[in-house]
Amino acid sequence: MTDRPIARTRDEALVYLDLNPCACGSMETEWDSGVVSVDGALATCYSGACEDCGAAREYLFSLPGREVMPVGWPTFGGAEPSELLDAGEWMWLADLTAGNVPEDPENARRALSMARSAVEEVLKFIPEGQDDVPAAAFWSARGREVRAAEPPRFRRDRLMVVRDTYRDLADR
Repeated sequence: MTDRPIARTRDEALVYLDLNPCACGSMETEWDSGVVSVDGALATCYSGACEDCGAAREYLFSLPGREVMPVGWPTFGGAEPSELLDAGEWMWLADLTAGNVPEDPENARRALSMARSAVEEVLKFIPEGQDDVPAAAFWSARGREVRAAEPPRFRRDRLMVVRDTYRDLADR
């Protein structure tokens, strides 16, 4: 048994890496990745050197119980909620991406697709039969801050409207 978080897909791991910069503050790292054996268990290793300060960076993630086949871009994971990013971090990513949509149609479509997928990740934290993302789904400082700013944003009905709006805008 390991205490490494599971990276469900490469897209999810890369978002996590972008949200966790080097100690110098830079996010610029050219990542190499591969499957490695650590203490008899398989893991995905992401390694690289910070392009600003040169520091070696390495992250190990457990493999998911079942492989998630990419369906379109981005594919962050299967039906289960993320262990890498909490619900507030996914919403932060959706807000950031949707708030900076490029003018050219292809890049606009990609940005809105990412925002839609990030909102879909937030929805995965809502337990069956409930209407809100539970407090336990916010474990990072950034995630708790996003939730505290406007808790009603994390209601199923509102999340579905936002997701559908991003999808419709991307399909135009």
